Amino acid sequence: MAGSLYVLGARQRKALLKAEDEFRAYEAALILRLDPSSGKATTCVEYKSPLEVRAGEQASSGFKCATLLDGKLYTCTSTEVLVFTVPDFRRTAYVTLPYFNDLHHVTPTSDGNLLVVSTGLDMVAKITPAGETLAQWNVLGEDLWSRFSPDVDYRKVESTKPHKSHPNFAFELGLDVWVTRFTQRDAICLTTPGKRINIEVEKPHDGLLFRDRLYFTTVNGRVVVANPHTEQVDQVFDLNEMSGDRDTLLGWCRGLLPLDDRHIWVGFTRVRKTKFTENLLWIKHGFRENEMPTRIGLYDLVDRKCLQEINLETHGMNIVFGIHPAE
Repeated sequence: MAGSLYVLGARQRKALLKAEDEFRAYEAALILRLDPSSGKATTCVEYKSPLEVRAGEQASSGFKCATLLDGKLYTCTSTEVLVFTVPDFRRTAYVTLPYFNDLHHVTPTSDGNLLVVSTGLDMVAKITPAGETLAQWNVLGEDLWSRFSPDVDYRKVESTKPHKSHPNFAFELGLDVWVTRFTQRDAICLTTPGKRINIEVEKPHDGLLFRDRLYFTTVNGRVVVANPHTEQVDQVFDLNEMSGDRDTLLGWCRGLLPLDDRHIWVGFTRVRKTKFTENLLWIKHGFRENEMPTRIGLYDLVDRKCLQEINLETHGMNIVFGIHPAE
């Protein structure tokens, strides 16, 4: 359990308005290598998206959800897909396309291509590593361009919020493509319509297949475990109950790394006020003075307790999206 971790996210701007929204709040994308035993961290990558693929000078730069596979880390900013070799973090591929807006996840497919979640357009796309579009799906089953235009460069559009679905995370089950949908509280199959996993406890994120089980986080601090064969939720773990008697918000819960059947790392981002209040309706009792910092926590799902927490803000990371094994 003491193996080093890669943690992906971003550093917040120093001169930040309290209610600044995510698409302006972060000045640099970060990948940290973190040693849980010592708590020490080193910066593997610090990156700022080029101005030509950002909506403007103040547009955020940050790494979103990633996939680590066969010595390559596939990650994205809001408008770009980047592939790095690890552990040297040499960039080996780069794709940016006009329909990339508020990307949340990229993952390689079993046939050697890439799935990209363009959250701002409520879309999932399948592309080649060179950037050729092979397929596109609207996650609500609507016409792709009923609300958007194929002639607009959405990389230069600051935000398309409010989103009707806000898809977060794509994954494959066999030959099928699946995606989590924030607003609809579920994961659905895009290639075989009608298949659905209901995640009714709250709005979900992630969708990791580990040892024949799917792991999701929900924004209010639950880990949901589902059976991919029955498409049913088997277990729901409440991390609030495992984190002690605290009159506080755990934070915006997303990013997880199962280590075995009982131990799991989970990411939490400090909750900040936003004008898009529909995204914060899961906060039941309002904002409080003792909100917790951006961090990762190690949980024992059998004994139902938090074993360790590591504050990421002390290492310059203010939003976290992904946790991956470095060893």
